[in-house]
Amino acid sequence: MSHPTTLDQGIALDARGIRFEGGPQLVLCASLFYFRLPREQWRARLAQVRASGYTCVDVYLPWNFHETAPGRWSFEGRRDVAAFLDLAQEEGLYVIARPGPYICSEWDGGALPAWLGLDPQLRVRQHEPRFLDRVTAWFDQALPLLAERQYPANGPVIMVQLENELDFFDCEDRTGYLTALRDQAVRHGITVPLIACSGQGDLEGATGDVPGVVPACNFYPDDDSPHIEPEVRRYAELLAERDLPLLITETNRRHRTLRRLLASGASLIAPYLQSSGWNFGYTPSAGNWGRPGNLMSHGYDFGGYVSSTGTERPEYAEAQILARVIDTLGPRLALATPTGPHTPVTTDFPTSSSPSALRLDGGGRLLAVPHLGTRTGTGTGTGAGTGTGTGTGTAVVNGVPVAVAADSCPLMLVDVPLRPWGHDGTLTLASADLVAAGEGALVFSSEVPVTVVVGDTRVVIPAPAAGAPRRATAAGLTLVALAPADAVRLRSTDRNGTVRLDAPAPARHAPAPVAVRRARRRADTAPERAAGRHELPPTLESLGVYRGRGTYRTTTDLTGVDELLLVGAADIVDLSVAGRARPTIADFGATRRIDVREATGSVDVEAVVEIWGHANFDDARLPALRLGALRGLGTLWTVRETADVSALWSVHGHWAGRPAPLRELGGWSSTRVGLPVTYTREIRSATAAALHLKGVVEPVRVTVTDGEPHTVDTVHEPLTVHTVHAEDPWVPLPAGTHRISVTLPHHPSGGGLRAELLGLEPVTDWMCSAQDDDQLTGFATEAAPGQEVLLPLALAPGEEAWLDIDLPASHGGLLLRPDGTQIRVTGWAGGECVGRVWAGDRPDFSGGDANVLWIPPGWSGLTLLVRGAAGPEVPELRTLWLESSD
Repeated sequence: MSHPTTLDQGIALDARGIRFEGGPQLVLCASLFYFRLPREQWRARLAQVRASGYTCVDVYLPWNFHETAPGRWSFEGRRDVAAFLDLAQEEGLYVIARPGPYICSEWDGGALPAWLGLDPQLRVRQHEPRFLDRVTAWFDQALPLLAERQYPANGPVIMVQLENELDFFDCEDRTGYLTALRDQAVRHGITVPLIACSGQGDLEGATGDVPGVVPACNFYPDDDSPHIEPEVRRYAELLAERDLPLLITETNRRHRTLRRLLASGASLIAPYLQSSGWNFGYTPSAGNWGRPGNLMSHGYDFGGYVSSTGTERPEYAEAQILARVIDTLGPRLALATPTGPHTPVTTDFPTSSSPSALRLDGGGRLLAVPHLGTRTGTGTGTGAGTGTGTGTGTAVVNGVPVAVAADSCPLMLVDVPLRPWGHDGTLTLASADLVAAGEGALVFSSEVPVTVVVGDTRVVIPAPAAGAPRRATAAGLTLVALAPADAVRLRSTDRNGTVRLDAPAPARHAPAPVAVRRARRRADTAPERAAGRHELPPTLESLGVYRGRGTYRTTTDLTGVDELLLVGAADIVDLSVAGRARPTIADFGATRRIDVREATGSVDVEAVVEIWGHANFDDARLPALRLGALRGLGTLWTVRETADVSALWSVHGHWAGRPAPLRELGGWSSTRVGLPVTYTREIRSATAAALHLKGVVEPVRVTVTDGEPHTVDTVHEPLTVHTVHAEDPWVPLPAGTHRISVTLPHHPSGGGLRAELLGLEPVTDWMCSAQDDDQLTGFATEAAPGQEVLLPLALAPGEEAWLDIDLPASHGGLLLRPDGTQIRVTGWAGGECVGRVWAGDRPDFSGGDANVLWIPPGWSGLTLLVRGAAGPEVPELRTLWLESSD
């Protein structure tokens, strides 16, 4: 399939790279998200990215951040993306805009609005008219803003990404879907390159091979892997066959790895989340990588070069040095192509299994030599990719021994003509980063000795120290070695090697945390909106709650009932039965058994269900982690009877003949390990039922068919097909007679399966009330009287306290760290919900520090909603620690 490469609006893409601004460009791009920062900090954060040497930012546009309810659009205040793009241009940055419709980004629902799931016919991320109609409404809002700000006419936007990592998702018609998105972009006048990124290397799966949609790649390797280069080079070669450059739209943040990508042929390198931010309010997602149900924290930080509070980390200086190398080599590097055979390299430290090199335009090569060891001790490795070296190691390049610092990846130059820098001759070898070059002088950055060969003259410059440059001469050139701390401050260099440095940034000393022990407790609680009486618990979205929480109440007879079965509950459920609070449930739709033997007769049941976030990734292991899944209590059942149905299963498969043998579930013996065996039996239930398969390790297939007539060998059409796994080993069954077929690989050393049938009756007649995020925010930000209380504050499980807190002024904002047990804390300031913290027994979290709330500077007032959660300890808010984030 051919792809357009040269575009008449001033941007050209071909196998040699990206061309705009009148020449070739190697682009370093940092993620920076307006929706995760206060508007007052946009300009400073953009300027910080530009000062790092990066020339571009990539920006998601979250659909559900702008369409806050069906047909209700907002592009004001912190949602004014147009203003953000204009600021990016003013700060000298280009923009890669990523309007989705799906963005992932560990954001609520991946930015797909929650109410899409209310239409059972609508299928997200598919070539399906209902979904595309809603996408059209979104693109009609977003794409004109981007079209008006495209490069080169009116703005900084140099590329627009359609969708996001579609190759992770089971899209049935990728070509049709991406064609529909492309056509909408073209209709709105988008003329810059349209790109689509592959999350796991499936270029066709990400783009549908649609003409006019350029494939890009996301790489998230192990930074210490010796095998990064050959994987990346393969994609550079595949794209070069289409006369396209390698665009890396997401990758790790570590510059040692980014250098390896550059040397492997990347023209765009965009480490994801170099500049961190915050998940304000109810915007974090649920169901991230790792254990099912993993929650995203208020802090959105994966260790990039700028922290969530704006602090520059050591990688920030690494960025500045890499940017200096790119600027110094200029078009020679931007037009470079991967080369082979590689310059001979041997090392005494662990390094790449297949180092990458580039043929520079105009002659010479750039060679990346990663040292994958640690920074202590001395080199003890035994060769490329096999050593265990630490400290400073030695590489032999073209027969010349050179020093390489641990945990580094110098970009060495080999056989580079010096004429472009005003000197006749050849730079035969330079073992360190070239950060400046001019007539008569070359400046290198290194923390170890630098070996430079000019023509046939070799010099070794001793390792420089901060504030103490080292100099040498060779073939009429002045050679200067700077410590990295000085290289980032380099302003200019004279012909004689005199360097001028900018003044170092003043050191910052954070004051010690301060304990806050006084608060005003409000007498009132937030009002609830009545949401009617319902036979079965409705979803929160059907009650108009897309972010927020709801309460479900009923009375039910538990005479003779020992347990309840909760099916489909999500996200965070505080359940109380007969006045007794149960441990908080965060199973995300997994079926949960609840012991109620201590309750009898007619009892009250109450459930408060909070939406932490909708799934941002399509995880089939739990119902509520499917993309587009709705939130709410699910269905609560009383368990009326329980029966063991592990025996009397007929066996089909391997050499089992007819009549089919009868065995216990999983009990067939065979020498054919790993081949599928099917176990079938009839199950009758007078009521709705649930089949529980205990002992499931690997996923098994369960087929439910009509059980009439009752003969073993009769073939029936399946009513339902389930994949049962360890996270949710349940199969729902309607009342009646059914044939159940369980197919699993033969595993003679496995633990075996047991099967249990639970007869069920639904708990009905629910009264519902709702509190969406607007209602809660309105209550929290209204002035209200309160009674002063001193911490610690003890709460009963399910009890809530609204606390108003006085905060000192702060230039850079404040970090609030609640110290307590079994409490969930939600904070509001400046008219917005700041975020949430969960102290005590809780699900897994990912992202930044899950234990703090950040109050941005200028966000006046602080109100906390503190809720006690049942668990192993008594709920208690002991104190609140305040830390300056200046």
